[in-house]
Amino acid sequence: MSGNALVRILDGNTFVVSNDTGDIDASPSVPTGFFSFDTRFLSKWQLKVNGESLNALSVDDLQYFETRFFLVPGAPTHYVDAKVSVIRQRSIGSSFDEQLTVLNHADKAMDVTIRIDMGCDFADLFEIKDVQQKKGQPYVRVEDGVLRLGYERETFRRETVVSATEPADIDAQGFTFTAHIDPQQSWTTNLHVQTVILGAGGRDLRSNLQGRHGRAKVQMQEELNKWLDQAPRLETDNQALATTYRRSMVDLAALRYTPLSYGGQSVPAAGLPWFMTIFGRDSLFTSLQTLPFVPDLAATTLRLLGVLQGSKLDDFRDEEPGKILHELRYGETAAFEEQPHSPYYGSADSTPLFVIVLDEYERWTGDSTLVQQLEPEARRALEWIDEYGDLMGNGYLWYQRRNEKVGLENQCWKDSWDSISYRDGRLPNFPRATCELQGYAYDAKVRGARLAREFWNDPVLADRLEREAADLKERFNRDFWIEDGQYYALALDTDGSLVDSLSSNIGHLLWSGIVTQDRARSVAQHLLSGRLFSGWGVRTFAEGETRYNPIGYHVGTVWPWDNSFIAWGLRKYGFKAEAGCIAEGMIDAGEFFGGRLPEAFGGYDRGLTKYPVQYPTACSPQAWSTGTPLLLLRTMLGLEPHGEHLIVEPALPVGIGKIGLLDIPGRWGRVDAFGRERVELDRRSPLRELHGGGARPIT
Repeated sequence: MSGNALVRILDGNTFVVSNDTGDIDASPSVPTGFFSFDTRFLSKWQLKVNGESLNALSVDDLQYFETRFFLVPGAPTHYVDAKVSVIRQRSIGSSFDEQLTVLNHADKAMDVTIRIDMGCDFADLFEIKDVQQKKGQPYVRVEDGVLRLGYERETFRRETVVSATEPADIDAQGFTFTAHIDPQQSWTTNLHVQTVILGAGGRDLRSNLQGRHGRAKVQMQEELNKWLDQAPRLETDNQALATTYRRSMVDLAALRYTPLSYGGQSVPAAGLPWFMTIFGRDSLFTSLQTLPFVPDLAATTLRLLGVLQGSKLDDFRDEEPGKILHELRYGETAAFEEQPHSPYYGSADSTPLFVIVLDEYERWTGDSTLVQQLEPEARRALEWIDEYGDLMGNGYLWYQRRNEKVGLENQCWKDSWDSISYRDGRLPNFPRATCELQGYAYDAKVRGARLAREFWNDPVLADRLEREAADLKERFNRDFWIEDGQYYALALDTDGSLVDSLSSNIGHLLWSGIVTQDRARSVAQHLLSGRLFSGWGVRTFAEGETRYNPIGYHVGTVWPWDNSFIAWGLRKYGFKAEAGCIAEGMIDAGEFFGGRLPEAFGGYDRGLTKYPVQYPTACSPQAWSTGTPLLLLRTMLGLEPHGEHLIVEPALPVGIGKIGLLDIPGRWGRVDAFGRERVELDRRSPLRELHGGGARPIT
């Protein structure tokens, strides 16, 4: 591991990012520190032995919540004859614990001075990249054998409390230990860093987290073992797939997080380091991906988002009645409404997705009780699509931020400023109606009709939703289709003109079902063409578009989660081999990332790089990237609920080998699914050719 490598451990939205020696020295360019609930509780944590910094021999990734550093003082040239070595064993739960051991390898006793410099800027996560002048008051107190670092601004109060099991000289900047170590012996202390999150009245805001706050390492290990034991068991002779599957299940466990004030409901946090909180869109997509494996994740996500559903018009938060949450934050900028994130509703896709996930959850689990409990919330979500989502009054789902100052401009999943553009690079005016939003709205109406007819005893609503869905599908295929290019436009602008870039968004139209059968093959051909398919996966933006950039956030990178839904959509329309091609590329890419697919990676052609190029600021782990291998397994095995039964129709690409997925949970109890490689694209196909062991498009 290089000296610039970052080491991460996490538990929900509490996490530590350090360098490979375990030191923390925060800077705007490197998001290191100890974070919890959107605040950095340690910005400095630096160890020296006898005045020397340490260098890493190795780092052991023990569990997602625990790691161990093997270190020696001094420069690398001293390694051969090091008389002293250091082991830092670190774990995280609601607090941060570090066991520090110094070993004497000499044949004589030695006196050693161990110094840990400590500091905290209490930066809001939004301030990491853009350092702001703090408006509250910091304080430092040394009392009763602990160092208390604090920050207070009106009722917003955060503290970091550090203690140790061995005596130390404590000052405002850290701890100094003096140890006498006999020959071939060691000295150990346990450091404990406790976070304090206080609100009005001095109450700890985490007091209602029902067992998840303050868990011991042993309890966390037991919970992980139980989580893995309850998940379906994968049997495969494909080692890359096996590694990626286990990594995904462990990362899903790591990303579970219980929001303040909603104790007992754990949902997936979106991604480390920037998005360690609930994101409506991300959590809903992750719930869809993971349904065959951990269906309870969808249930808790739906319940929580139902509780947080918009109830009024609030321009600052982009809130509207019936709208589903975008994100929920707890840092200082949210507390004082300097950022609209507590909560914030700036996404147009979360609301139809809420209905989609509720329906798919019932299809999979048979849990009609939840469907009935969430009937009011689902009805309000369906009403929002037409009442607030149709900004132009033409039956399409549009978005335009209410908060013109700091609200998100693009309120689709590609939410960066330049993600929606014409082929010539121009940006359309607002409001915008992106193509995939229409697919989600269509799917929500179709599924909402089923829920209304079968569970809500409302055939009138069911009939209306079915008529609206059919009308939307007809109009969409008329208004969004680019005849000379034979693909769907990225969006409509305010004039009803086509935003004509070719993008991965068209893949989402397949899984939503809005594409007519006669156009599905053309969509599939574009997705697997050289302009979009890199050999690893489908790019967000096609080569040749003016704004295309293989390392542009939404304009040329490959996003694993995006590809998992594209593959699912291809399979739904009968393109088994094409879906397998994407699955194969993703699994191959995962091997280069140690089984942990990142948020995104470079869109460079596979033939050019031979390996997937890392995107520099990608979140990892990230929830919907973690869910990617799971949805790909569902797609390859052809798992679809049908009444009280699970349909299994495997279609595995050549190179995957055998797959057995055992104890798949659902309304049928537990069942097994098996598949063997058999699907290969015809070598004469215009979609791709095979060479070098990987799938590559023909340009």
